[in-house]
Amino acid sequence: MSGVPASAAGRPRPAPVVRQAGLWNIANVLTMLRLLLVPAFVMLLMHGDGTDPAWRAFAWAAFAVAMITDVFDGHLARAYNLVTDFGKIADPIADKTIMGSALICLSVLGDLPWWVTGVILFRELGITLMRFWVIKHGVIPASRGGKIKTLAQGAAVGMYVLVLTGPLATFRWWVMAVAVVLTVATGLDYVRQAVVLRRAGLARERAGRDAER
Repeated sequence: MSGVPASAAGRPRPAPVVRQAGLWNIANVLTMLRLLLVPAFVMLLMHGDGTDPAWRAFAWAAFAVAMITDVFDGHLARAYNLVTDFGKIADPIADKTIMGSALICLSVLGDLPWWVTGVILFRELGITLMRFWVIKHGVIPASRGGKIKTLAQGAAVGMYVLVLTGPLATFRWWVMAVAVVLTVATGLDYVRQAVVLRRAGLARERAGRDAER
């Protein structure tokens, strides 16, 4: 043996082995918990005639836990390299399922106008489909406005889940109004980003075809 390291002798070093996160990690468990909370939340909210303050408080607790896990599972996945294909799919499904269920149930109970539910659900579904539409050209990152929108929606819906009267009932109306405005404004901004991203992607494709000629 010459005693010369393999790298010095011109031999390529083996590629480092990257450990893939397993399915059963804390981030995915929190996502699964949020999915399981959806039917529990709906049953608590709709119990009886849906007007009992105690059952509504239990429903609020389930909704609050779901919102908290939404914050922590994404942070843990990124911080500890726990991102998995399951998490990429299940996390947004869990987010939209718990929020959509809450909005629809509140509208069924007559606590929230259907047009509010329609606007929010249309925006969320539309942006999700639009992300898939432009995904071959690039990824539209979550904006700060989008995160504030999510926070406003969670706060507003949570207040509507509770049985509130007087000034608090008026205040929650304004919180929901802010959430709806942010929902529409951030949705339009995402559309703008998608259009710009798609145009840039198409321009690169045309440039590549021209270079091949």
